[in-house]
Amino acid sequence: MRVAIEAASLGLSSGGLARYTGELSLALARAFPEDEFYLLSDQPFRIPENGPGNLKRGGGPRNAAERRWWIWGLEREMRRLAIDLVHGPDFAVPYIPRRPSVLTLHDLSPWMDPKWHRAAQRVRRRTPLLLDLGIATMIITPGDAVRRQAIEHFHLQPDRVVAIPEAPAPWLQRVDSPARSNPYFLFVGTLEPRKNLPMLVDAWREVRRRQRVDLILAGRKRADAPEIPEEPGLQLIGEVPDARLAELYSGALALVCPSLYEGFGLPVLEAMQCGAPVIASSAVVEAGGDAAIYADGAGALTRAMCQALEQPGWVVERRALSLARAREFSWERTARLTHEVYLEARRRFES
Repeated sequence: MRVAIEAASLGLSSGGLARYTGELSLALARAFPEDEFYLLSDQPFRIPENGPGNLKRGGGPRNAAERRWWIWGLEREMRRLAIDLVHGPDFAVPYIPRRPSVLTLHDLSPWMDPKWHRAAQRVRRRTPLLLDLGIATMIITPGDAVRRQAIEHFHLQPDRVVAIPEAPAPWLQRVDSPARSNPYFLFVGTLEPRKNLPMLVDAWREVRRRQRVDLILAGRKRADAPEIPEEPGLQLIGEVPDARLAELYSGALALVCPSLYEGFGLPVLEAMQCGAPVIASSAVVEAGGDAAIYADGAGALTRAMCQALEQPGWVVERRALSLARAREFSWERTARLTHEVYLEARRRFES
């Protein structure tokens, strides 16, 4: 089977979409050496490193007409490559269904609160059309909660929607972290409205009144991110190279993820694989399972952070639970479940 994976998200410098597309394409190529996987985009992107020979870069637009990528360009390139199936990992598939397609719907945040995604008008218009008209043969969601939301919101047939969990990157492992003058709590993710960062900063200030502890916010700052002024102990370090992520996760008292809404919560599992305790909102319960501490609201979040800071035994226990939880997930398993969806999409399209 020849599979095209739309790769525009690999042009992003960081974030869950880039991680999903990169790790999934690598895992698919490694798990299914008899198949060929082509990464295609009209935008510049980096192909994942150390991929096997059956993970290939396809071509982009060759003329002015093909710059209309989703209408003409992508289809023409897939025809040149004799593609059997196309996977859109970023809320979209080609508009004209000439072959089976799989669309990954990571969450429903673009349709839940306009303030969360001020620049998502295209997704808000395009994705419902692709789903309502049945242009996407099959839909993948990262968890059961998003699956149920998608079925209800878009009136989808349940057998078209399959929940497949994501996984921490295999290269993220616990490492020795350099000593710091103060312990720290860590947030990793895009700085954007639904991440609930003002509440996190307020809770951390309450904890810092009792003991010296820092808060590190790591991630790309989106244009609509809330303003977070500088103050002692608060570090906004921006995007972090992959090589430094394991060090940050490993040294943290806890990863803190207070999001108002998430489709899955991949940083939770990444932190757990590095042995970090996790304090989170219930938005990431499918990722965190019984290993995370759930704290919805500023008071609960403050209490949980104080517990991590003041009770060393709590940290030791939670580190062990985190490592055990992370072992339940792998990109190989995600790839194999995704491949089953590909086969089902081909069966449905041809019937």
